[in-house]
Amino acid sequence: MNRNKISVLIVLVFGLLLFFVGTDGFQAFTAETARTKKLMEEQPRFPAVTLEDSEKRVYSFDEFQGKYVMLTFIYTACTDVCPELEMNLHQVYERIPEEYIGEDIMFLSISFDPENDDPETLDKYRAYFHSDGETWRMARINDQDELQSLLDEFGVIVIPEDGGHFTHNSAFYLVDREGYLIEVMDYQEIETAAEKVNNILQERVGDAS
Repeated sequence: MNRNKISVLIVLVFGLLLFFVGTDGFQAFTAETARTKKLMEEQPRFPAVTLEDSEKRVYSFDEFQGKYVMLTFIYTACTDVCPELEMNLHQVYERIPEEYIGEDIMFLSISFDPENDDPETLDKYRAYFHSDGETWRMARINDQDELQSLLDEFGVIVIPEDGGHFTHNSAFYLVDREGYLIEVMDYQEIETAAEKVNNILQERVGDAS
């Protein structure tokens, strides 16, 4: 009887140890959580890409040098998560003090479907979410290699499906003034995301002034 109890206990302890190691100390419960944790540790730099926005302006990411950038990755034909993602981003935008908007932080939604999301389509799409096209821009990356480089660096998974749709993960991404990814946030946690961004702006922008 005691031997059985000891054997069961050993198995349980061993199993718990394996789970602890396999989940990186109980933190990586899902592939997405593990991916986010890895990004936060590595803090990749935004790669060199050429953006074309809804106003038909073409520029590099250096356009935003010296400012924080709040990012989402979308495609306009999406009928489920992307509209919610952008509506929630609008809610975050509304919670940032006006003095920071455009001066210290920009918002940018990047389409990973450049073939279909031309400037005209992006211009119509932005209007649904009250994007002003200036302090919150919607853009595409026409060069497929540049686009894939960005998706890979930021851990964005995009899998083409039939009918012009994609399976993809979604989050809020915050890039700092030097172009490094410093936060990956749950897009459904609007208040948490807004509070985190505001704290960063108040602390770091305040320190720089």
